[in-house]
Amino acid sequence: MLMPKRVKRRKQFRGSMRGKAHRGNKITYGEFGLVSATPSWITSNQIEAARVAMTRYIKRGGKVWIKIFPDKPVTAKPAETRMGSGKGAPEYWVAVVKPGRVMFEISGVPEETAREALRLAMHKLPVKCKIVSRAELEGGDSSEKN
Repeated sequence: MLMPKRVKRRKQFRGSMRGKAHRGNKITYGEFGLVSATPSWITSNQIEAARVAMTRYIKRGGKVWIKIFPDKPVTAKPAETRMGSGKGAPEYWVAVVKPGRVMFEISGVPEETAREALRLAMHKLPVKCKIVSRAELEGGDSSEKN
């Protein structure tokens, strides 16, 4: 599982997921990418499941980039505990994903293979996603600016 090696503060606030992703919204490494359409927390287990689904389908050909990292701790109190007595201990780690964020990239495989691998990964994630190519994403940005 992905998680930080060490952190400055062990517990964080929940925060808000309003707005669109300003960073990480371009395809930088691969040819095809999986872009989030809704905001959500994605756990390290879900990221790993998506990665395994993709790499199994492409049969270790091509290259996969994971562009999100779970650096936010989510705490939980033990079952049947009374109210009060502070915040619970960290249970798992999540990555905060906003709409427009490129979560995975893939290259080195044919387009049909890449799209199917990303489709399989999409089913492992709790967000609505769309599969885009580098040309689509760059073309869509330039037309919005004009």
